[in-house]
Amino acid sequence: MTDAPAEFRPPAWIGNRHLQSILPSLPLRRPAVERRASAVRAASNPLVLDCGDGVRLMGLHAPPDTAAAAAPARLAVLLHGWEGSADSLYLLSVAQLLHQRGFDVLRLNLRDHGGTHALNRELFHSCRLPEVVGAVTRLQALFPRHLLSLAGFSLGGNFCLRVGARARAAGLRIARIVAVCPVLDPAVTLEALESGPAIYHDYFLHKWRRSLRLKQQAWPDHFDFGDLIGDRSLRSMTERMVLKYTGYPDLATYLAGYAVTGSLLESLDAPAQLITAADDPMIHAGDLARLARPASLEITLTPRGGHCGFMESLRGPSWIDRRIVHELARD
Repeated sequence: MTDAPAEFRPPAWIGNRHLQSILPSLPLRRPAVERRASAVRAASNPLVLDCGDGVRLMGLHAPPDTAAAAAPARLAVLLHGWEGSADSLYLLSVAQLLHQRGFDVLRLNLRDHGGTHALNRELFHSCRLPEVVGAVTRLQALFPRHLLSLAGFSLGGNFCLRVGARARAAGLRIARIVAVCPVLDPAVTLEALESGPAIYHDYFLHKWRRSLRLKQQAWPDHFDFGDLIGDRSLRSMTERMVLKYTGYPDLATYLAGYAVTGSLLESLDAPAQLITAADDPMIHAGDLARLARPASLEITLTPRGGHCGFMESLRGPSWIDRRIVHELARD
């Protein structure tokens, strides 16, 4: 077990919440992060998981360095945010640190992320929880002697919490969960993206459009997203996607379908750590009061950190990397 990192206190020059939110995924950081994560990248191999109902998801699995292998054996399943991937910089950064500490590491791509658009015909949406539960169930079968833990960022953190709430019913044995800046109430997050600095709205708009083009290329006889891609509003695009492709009757019902507010977390059995920042520009910290609070759930609210930032310098590993390793290594 590692010592818990001290309270997050960023240097003044890097403390701005927007800087904290942008830096983790800044493309200029990729060469340095990939060099630092060279060992886990070299050790990683694709693993296609049968998730049930004909669905397949692909992850990248890295076994531990035999000299550092943890005892007992531990598997960390890492989930990226919306329009991220198994190769997102923030996921690579924590994956390398976990790998160094002797974990098996599985970086899971959600449907239609990480270039996996051809694996499944139907379109990704955020209420596709059963297939993520199915992926974790398959991993439990593949690694029966490992302590299996989950860690996710943003939408990935939201999925981790929902998998945890479904674990007992699904027969999953989850050792620990860490959710970093998870989406709590999607309706509130969508409003924040619309009303906040345009850089966030336009970033996700650009990445979603690119993903839809890739989906159409993979399934040209099934999809024509011409009108959808031409929309310049995330709300309008999401509503049109919901009505045409999800089976949900309206946008509000869809957004409520992946909220973790209300009673959803009452069934959370696995020890879970939810870590978020009061200055997160996308997640409203006030919504923490709307969560069910089972004894298994601990919440860390830092004054600063932005959205999935928690960076103390431009080099790594970050504060949140060390905190995740500390939590997942606890007995």
